[in-house]
Parts: sequence; structure tokens; C-alpha cells
Amino acid sequence: MTADRNDIRLALPSKGRLAEGSLDFLAEAGLRVHKPNPRQFEATIPAMPELTVLFQRAGDIVVSVRDGSIDFGITGWDMVSEHGGGNAEILTLHQELGFGHCTLNVIVPESWQDIRSMAALSQFRDRVARPLRVGTKFLNLTGTFFREHGLENTRLIKAEGTLEVAPAIGYADLIVDLVSTGTTLRDNRLSVLEDGLILTSQACLVAHRGSLRSRPEVLAMARQLLEFIEAHLRAASNVAVYANMRGESPNAIAERMFKQSVIGGLQGPTISPVITSRGGDWYAAHIIVRRDQLVQAIAELRAIGGSGVVVTPVTYIFEEEPAASRAMLDALKD
Repeated sequence: MTADRNDIRLALPSKGRLAEGSLDFLAEAGLRVHKPNPRQFEATIPAMPELTVLFQRAGDIVVSVRDGSIDFGITGWDMVSEHGGGNAEILTLHQELGFGHCTLNVIVPESWQDIRSMAALSQFRDRVARPLRVGTKFLNLTGTFFREHGLENTRLIKAEGTLEVAPAIGYADLIVDLVSTGTTLRDNRLSVLEDGLILTSQACLVAHRGSLRSRPEVLAMARQLLEFIEAHLRAASNVAVYANMRGESPNAIAERMFKQSVIGGLQGPTISPVITSRGGDWYAAHIIVRRDQLVQAIAELRAIGGSGVVVTPVTYIFEEEPAASRAMLDALKD
């Protein structure tokens, strides 16, 4: 399929939370998608003009990447697991993009108060002496999970649309579906089994292995995408902190900072002189700290004489080579 074209294609979800999350994520990473007409199924990324953006259903993205008609795709890990079929042509470049979180669970009516585990579900199946009817969009994952729990004799009913009503109207005994907040389940008097977690999912980036191997421009694009994505993800959990410090020298200030718990920075602080009209030995210290350590960092700076503390978000933190890029190159050797 890749030999029939020379463009580079990235598929994004066309609707739902993943669609909104993908556009927001790319924009935050500096890769804003330009789609002048909302009805169009094609768009561009001005920062990467050689990349064509197409919009598909989340499940179709996996199929398109698998057959090589799409080079890259952002979709849910649940879709990759369900529709990938263990296909060697699908290479996961990044499994945790940080949005679209959900779980795939076995879900039963709240009225089944004595059925809270897969073992209890198996005993219930034996009592009713018939195959249990399970409504789901995930036939492959559900079938495998139920077989692993000794429930081979199960009737899987492929369902589209709203699954929560299936037990109430009687076309399924229970369902297997995605859960994010759990509000919809509670509203429909449903509950998840205690050991009924099939899969934990979030958005991921996948690619067609054959395209990466046969087209140098696609491999170069993959490295560029991973460069920006990893730099953005790394920066998202950090902030830049600036503080004025008085001291005899940059080294003396650095020594005081190194004695604290969190204000040493990624590779040590950056310290530069401050020119003031008041005189004295003033320096500006710049460090990168984790967001969850910000309160402690400010307290430590103040404890060693820091003042005028300024905190700003960080857009990117670039490494020499992203770990995901190294993993991709290693996978392509297989």
C-alpha cells in the first residue's frame, strides 16, 4: 500500500473525547492542526507542512495503519489491542500520551448483589445452565478474557451505540464496556466486577512498520513527532522557577541549593549575576522543578535567602535523544 503514494499521513479520531483530546494535545505540543472547514476530513499541521492529517473513526485508524494506507495514527490503546490482531506491521511509538484515560471492564446489573467477581459469574452461569449473553464492542478482548476465567461457553453480542441499556431491555445479561468516570454506570444501576478489569487505556501513537523501514522520510517524520511529543510530555510535569539570591559567588549559592531536597534542578541550577542600583552580590538562580514539588521548592529557596520568586510553565524539555526514538529504532532492527 505504501508504494502507491508518496505523501505522509497521520490519522486522528474524527469524533468523541479522543478527537478533542488529540487536537488539544497536538496544539499544546506546538503542532496545531489547521482545519479550515469542520466538514473536511483532511487537514494540515503548519509546523509540519509535509504531513497530511486525516480524520477517521478510532477503530478504523488501527486498521488503516495495519494495512499501510496510513503511516501514523493517534487512537486509544483499547482500539489497538482490539483491532491490531497482534499484527507485526503496527508499531507502537508511544503508548502513554496522557489523555483519553479509561478502562475496559466487565459490568453487571447492581441487582446482582451476590455476583462481584468472575468466579461468582462462572457459578451463576452454571446455575442458569445456559451461555451468558455479553454485549460489547470488544469481541476479541472480551472473548480472550472470559476464556482465561473459564467462561468459554459465552455468547458475545456485538453491539454499537449505548450499551448501558442492554441488560435493562434484555438483549444481554451483562456488558463489557469502557469506563471513564463511572457516572453513566451509576445512573443506569450498573457496577463493575471487582476483578473484571480487562484493560487500562489512554491515547497512543502508532505507526506502520513497513513505512518506517522502506521510506526514510517517514522515519524522519517519526523522529520529529517523537521529539516534540516527548519534550512536551516531559515539560508538562515541570515548571521553571527563578529567584534572586545574595551570595559571595555562583558556586557558593549553588552549594547552598545542593544541600536542599528539590532545588538542585535537572542538572544543577543556572546562576547569573544581577545588575542592581543597590549594589551587593546578587544573582539570579534558574531551576526546573516538578510541579508536585513546587511548594517545597519555594520554601527551600526562601530558607536559603531566595526572594522575588517567579514561576512559569515550561513548553518543552528536549533531551539529546528521546527514549521513544531509541526504542523505535531498536524495534525496527527485529
